[in-house]
Amino acid sequence: MSLAAYCVICCRRMGTSPPSPTSDTYWRQIRNIIKLTGSLILGGSLFLTYEVLALKKALTVDTQVVEQEKMKSYIYVNAASSDSRENHDNFSTVDVEDHECAVWLLLRKSMSDDKAARLQAVQELSRAHHWHDYQYRIIAQACDLRTLVGLARSRESDLRFFLPPPPLPPLKDDSSIEEELRYLLASLPLTEVDDCVQYFTSLALSESSQSLAAQKGGLWCFGGNGLPYAESFGKVPSATVETFCLEAIVKHSEIPTHCDRIVAGGGLQLLQRLYRLYRDSPKMQRNILRVIGNIALNEHLHPAIVRSGWVSLMAEAMKSQQIMEASHAARTLANLDRETVQEKYQDGVYVLHPQCRTSQPIKADVLFIHGLMGAAFKTWRQQDCDQAVTDKAAEDESSYTTCWPKTWLAQDCPTLRIISVEYDTSLSDWRARCPMERKSIAFRSHELLRKLRVAGVGDRPVIWVSHSMGGLLVKKMLLEASKEPELSRLISNTRGLVFYSVPHHGSHLAEYSVTYRYLLFPSLEVKELSKDSPALKALQDDFLEFAKDKNFQVLNFVETLPTHIGSMLKLHVVPVESADLGIGDLIPVDVNHLNICKPKTKDAFLYQRTLQFIHETLAKDLEN
Repeated sequence: MSLAAYCVICCRRMGTSPPSPTSDTYWRQIRNIIKLTGSLILGGSLFLTYEVLALKKALTVDTQVVEQEKMKSYIYVNAASSDSRENHDNFSTVDVEDHECAVWLLLRKSMSDDKAARLQAVQELSRAHHWHDYQYRIIAQACDLRTLVGLARSRESDLRFFLPPPPLPPLKDDSSIEEELRYLLASLPLTEVDDCVQYFTSLALSESSQSLAAQKGGLWCFGGNGLPYAESFGKVPSATVETFCLEAIVKHSEIPTHCDRIVAGGGLQLLQRLYRLYRDSPKMQRNILRVIGNIALNEHLHPAIVRSGWVSLMAEAMKSQQIMEASHAARTLANLDRETVQEKYQDGVYVLHPQCRTSQPIKADVLFIHGLMGAAFKTWRQQDCDQAVTDKAAEDESSYTTCWPKTWLAQDCPTLRIISVEYDTSLSDWRARCPMERKSIAFRSHELLRKLRVAGVGDRPVIWVSHSMGGLLVKKMLLEASKEPELSRLISNTRGLVFYSVPHHGSHLAEYSVTYRYLLFPSLEVKELSKDSPALKALQDDFLEFAKDKNFQVLNFVETLPTHIGSMLKLHVVPVESADLGIGDLIPVDVNHLNICKPKTKDAFLYQRTLQFIHETLAKDLEN
């Protein structure tokens, strides 16, 4: 500004001053004016240029962020309920870049009317590992129930496809979880339920934790869990009371109409609260997952399960290294997946392979049935070894496996569907889970046969693998199925049987229990294993004739070493003569009764001979 004023003053002086006597003075003043004017123009130009650049920099916007926000603004979530979600179009036309089209095209394809196109879309989505977080959220927010379950059952799916479960509602009137469980249990009807459901419910609804500890029946019913509290006359911890309540809810969840009541009463959210609270309690986790798996058997409740966020939790559990958690999640998701699974898996029936969606055709079934005091997973673990090695099982299944059918057999025979079943047994009536429940071999075989038929067992060639009393159940199931015309396919598709120390002619355990009846109070299952049991002899005679007639292939293993039962008892549970069915090879092995079905390694004779039998028996079926 001072420069401009100086130029103006100079011009005025030139206009008012008298003419210069010489021309040099005149031109000198002209040159000065030109210099000043040029400096003014140059300085102003630089100043304007600087201001323009500064303004441009201040107004520059990150276009990538704009595009991301632009994409987010085009997510269309249907306001309709989840029940009708898959019947409507979830998004409309959007203006996106070329590289974003794949996300939207796969999303639309996953909702196609063509089933093959839907399955292919889910498969392609599960293989997407290079997307940005917001792209996974697009799918998570806009996909339908079928796609979400399909992604959860896909081995390679990114967990970013699954939204976190919605916030849990606050507890009513500042009550505790224990009280909420009792409210839920009290809302369930006791009509048309068996004596054991009534027993578990009445036990869990006792007026106080103190009264729970004082009830002897309850203590023995749960295997003595409450005994220390009864001895000390202390108060049962809330976790123990919650365990009792969960036991009762598991029983109720086996009844479809009661599942409706559980869902309507907020049971899905309450169970989720427990699931988060007891992450370090396998027993609590197991019972919670059993209830969710039972509820998933009812297709009309699938939208409620999805809305409550359980699919996200199951997708995470599927990737767990803990076989119990992964297998329970696999059962729940299989019951939810009506797109690729026709069968339903009831409580106690677990698919060990394949647990995820697969394009591999399944050509045959292999079923594993445990014996007394066994379980669907622990019975079939690798023979116990050094604890340090066992602790590494989750890190490296090649060094130790907690379930060899799931790892070794699935690798060697990928075209098999491998199923393991579980049922409650006891050695003594002192430890019976329900004092009203005295289940015979005939009762259990009928119950298991019904569950296995719902799971589609019998539609393919079958091999039965059993340990101890489990073999007696298999024999009884096949004899019962042979009398039912609708189960004829199960008999015609049975190819072979593997028996691990099955007491076809009775067990010394039963004799020992009878001798010390006042100490052990042998359970009904044990009593039926005595050598003089008429039912056991009739079962052996009938099955031997039946197996010869059907030309079943049979492989028998038997222990040769005694078994320690507790710290004082040591006996040979199943002698060689009792394990001889009368047909098939009989192979003695230098192990005890517990380890006869637990190979030391994958190269061990026990496993390799079993694998050879499966390959040879199913040779024609696996080739087709």
